[in-house]
Amino acid sequence: MEYLTLNTGAKTPVLGFGTYQISPHDTAEAVKTAIDTGYRLIDTSQDYFNEKEVGDGIIASGIDRHQLFLTTKVDTDGYEETKAGIDESLAKLQTDYLDLMILHWPRPQSLGSYKALEEYYHAGKIKAIGLSNYNIQQTKDLIAQTEVMPAVDQIETNLHLQQGKMHDFLVKQGIVHEAWSPLAQGARVLNNDPILKKIGQKYHKTGIQVLLRFLTQRQIMTIPRSINPAHIRANFDIFDFQLTADEMKQIQTLDQHRSAIGWPSSMAVDA
Repeated sequence: MEYLTLNTGAKTPVLGFGTYQISPHDTAEAVKTAIDTGYRLIDTSQDYFNEKEVGDGIIASGIDRHQLFLTTKVDTDGYEETKAGIDESLAKLQTDYLDLMILHWPRPQSLGSYKALEEYYHAGKIKAIGLSNYNIQQTKDLIAQTEVMPAVDQIETNLHLQQGKMHDFLVKQGIVHEAWSPLAQGARVLNNDPILKKIGQKYHKTGIQVLLRFLTQRQIMTIPRSINPAHIRANFDIFDFQLTADEMKQIQTLDQHRSAIGWPSSMAVDA
């Protein structure tokens, strides 16, 4: 496993396990499988309605909580509502602290929500604060009005939406770029893409594994999800090869600056 250093000084795995659209029924077992495989970053959200099951999976794995980097996201709006939501997330996840808590979307009272996160950060219950789906201007505006620098911006990033401009901006700000929906094009497209397939044959890897290696080599936190144990393990098996500079450039040519799943127009800074 490879790690990134956040602006808080904390280290996070560059590859994690996402739980978006995993039903509560399947979540605990999938999380346990991921942890047993070696994943140490687990990502969920209040909006995924599976926080309790994520916590159940962590407990079932038997792992020491301090070995995990646990992330959830705020689906509340405003200071008081967000404070209540943080307490609820901590209870559902059955943990005393969160390694990262993220504002899921820009909303009318996001500044108040961020202030609540800052309060819990100073109390030690949140180790880092992040953003999600924030564009360049929205990020600048928030930074100008708050005290604690966001550590992460989690944005749609995949083969056809590589987010070059956002990535460069985030790097300059000292904010880690995190990819949601990294496999948005689907297994058939990724595994049969001629460039990914050719590179994969060289390393005895699938197109999906090549893409995940491409993202992690760009120092992008990446959180693929699956409930299939074989796929969970395959997604993790990407650290025994290194793409060359030329191979990285080849994959960059596949960028279409196009969202796979309805990226909001406010984020279309990469066209």
